[in-house]
Formats: sequence, C-alpha cells, structure tokens
Amino acid sequence: MPGMRLSFQERCEIGRRLKWGLSMRDVAAALGRPCSTVSRELARNGGRGRYRAVFAQNRWFNTKRRPKPYRLESNRRLARRVEQLLRRRWSPEQIAERLRRDHPHDSRWWVSPEAIYRSIYVQARGGLRQELSLYLRRRHWGRKRQTHNLGHLRDMVMISDRPPDVEDRAIPGHWEGDLIMGHNGRSQVGILAERTTRYTVLFPLPDKRAETVSTALQKVVKSLPEQLRRSLTLDQGKEFANHAKFTVATGLRVYFCDPARPWQRPTAENTVGLVRQYLPKGEALSDHTQRSLNAITRELNERPRKSLGWDSPAEAYSQLLLQ
Repeated sequence: MPGMRLSFQERCEIGRRLKWGLSMRDVAAALGRPCSTVSRELARNGGRGRYRAVFAQNRWFNTKRRPKPYRLESNRRLARRVEQLLRRRWSPEQIAERLRRDHPHDSRWWVSPEAIYRSIYVQARGGLRQELSLYLRRRHWGRKRQTHNLGHLRDMVMISDRPPDVEDRAIPGHWEGDLIMGHNGRSQVGILAERTTRYTVLFPLPDKRAETVSTALQKVVKSLPEQLRRSLTLDQGKEFANHAKFTVATGLRVYFCDPARPWQRPTAENTVGLVRQYLPKGEALSDHTQRSLNAITRELNERPRKSLGWDSPAEAYSQLLLQ
C-alpha cells in the first residue's frame, strides 16, 4: 500500500519486531513497506532504541492537522452545484467523479465524496443542508459512528509467521475460528472450521469474555483427534486475549490475522455464511444448546462440497482419521 500513512497497528508491529532484534529491512518486508518508510518512521520518533508505537501515533495525530477552509464552505458555487446534483439523487461518488471529469484542469470544481458526506452530516463543517440526506440512497439523518479499536492483544503471533504449508491446505489439522453474533451483539456462538476438510464445529458461549471463550475453545479442541491439532487462526478480537494460556493448555499454536483482513481466514468466513442459513442475523442465539448446534453442524458436514470433489466435510474428515 505505497503512499498510505502507517497505521497504529503497523507502528505496533514495528515496535514488536524491533524488540525481536529484526533489521529495518526485515521489518519493512513483514509490513510490505519500503525500507525507507520504516527508516523515516524511526528517525522521526527517537530511533531504533527509543521507538514507541504509542508515542509515534500521538506525534502523528498532533501534527497531521492543517488549518484550512472546507471546500464546500468556502466555494459556494461548487456547493450549489453539488446540492443540485444531490437533489437529482446522484451519489456523492458520482458527483465527485463527474465534476472532475467535466473540469479536468480546474481544481476549484474538485471535491471528494467524503467531503460531501461530511458537509451533509457534520453540521459544524457546514456547506450543505442536512435535509439533503433524504436524497441519498440510504436516507439516514446521521452516520453511524465509526469506532476504531486500537487495543492490542499481547504476545500475538501474526499470520505472516504462520508456516507456509498451512496455506496450501495439504496438511490437515489447521483450524480457523470466529464468533457468530446474535441480536444486538448480546448472544454468541463459537465456530471452528478445519481448512483441509472444511469440517465445522459449533459450540455455545454464555458470554464473550476472554476467560469464557478460552475455556470453551479448550474443551472443543481437547475433544479433537490429536493428529488434527496443529494450529488455530483467529482475528484480533478481545475475546481471544487468553490465547497464550489456551496454547499452553492445548498445545495448539494460535496465529492472528491482520486487522480488517477477513480474507485471511477464508474458511471461517465462508463457514459463517453457511451457518447464517440456520442462525440468521438479528436472531437471539442464547437459546441454542450444544445439542441443537450439533444438529446444525451435522447437516453442514454432510453437505457435499465442490471444493472437496463433491465429498462432504464429514467424509473427508473420516478419511483423515482412517489414515
């Protein structure tokens, strides 16, 4: 992602890998960044020996702002044109692209979709009237608040450090995990999916505290055949904060995906979609017992899959146990 500023997660990753004694070149390679980006980041924030991710993030946050007038507030002619197109039910993206195309050499007519949205929804920024939101495809009077959880689980081993043989699914016993959330996030069900066979296990969770989730995962994993306990890949949810204790108790190595990278757990993501046929969004999940969840997994695991040559996960799993 050249040209994009370092995120807080990347800064945490820089700090962690420096503590491991890795070179700047190795750190940059792990992040997929040019070495010069890491070098400048260290030079701005105390150097290799004094680098701290929180300090670097705060420094960036305090220096990134530049006092400048908002485009639609200072350019009333542009604001009127944007308003006309909004009333014709053009989306902010359509407006921004057409204005740039119609005025390729006049930046006074250039505006980003985000600037239009903010001018509508953030009245302190002015420029457009809030009632124009009624002309958008989703007629919301306000935007949903975006929350960015900058918390960080301790001692994570990232997916970039996962052995390469996990990726090709040739060796069974590597699992992916997730939580399926119920109505308003007040109930949840745990899910494990084996990467090679797509075999699925569901288990109830009374809450999503780290201790509860860890205990439930341990119980499920210990019920699996020992030869099929190799690794578990999770996202960075706080419910998995006890991953180190879980590894000690089960011997199963845990790897974590990068933030906002759901495609790094494709088996779990696909399985969640299949399970949603039985546990739809908006439904309370607290009434589901292990017995009812077993009935769901039985149907899922007996359903033939194209990716398995039209074998079912249960058949592929049973063949592994016979080897």
